[in-house]
Amino acid sequence: MKLKTIQESLDLDLQDPEYVALYLNDALHEGSPEEFYFALRNVIRANQGMTQIAASAELGRESLYKALSESGNPQFSTVQKIVGALGLQISIEPVMNT
Repeated sequence: MKLKTIQESLDLDLQDPEYVALYLNDALHEGSPEEFYFALRNVIRANQGMTQIAASAELGRESLYKALSESGNPQFSTVQKIVGALGLQISIEPVMNT
């Protein structure tokens, strides 16, 4: 019996749009911008890949790699295009104070 690696398990989970939404929201709310970009790269890799997402988002492949690199600092419009190309949308919700 072959055991799955952690990466294989994550890639499988990242095929589910609901899981992707939870994963990216968690990275957005609990992490730094760099952690969110890392999570976004994981989602892209596990799904269509950089070339297809770049085309869907109407971005150059090199621009997409640069925007999501460790030293990248993408504009909001770039992130919005990438998220849209993944079939997702960005939304704002009120903070619930407890």
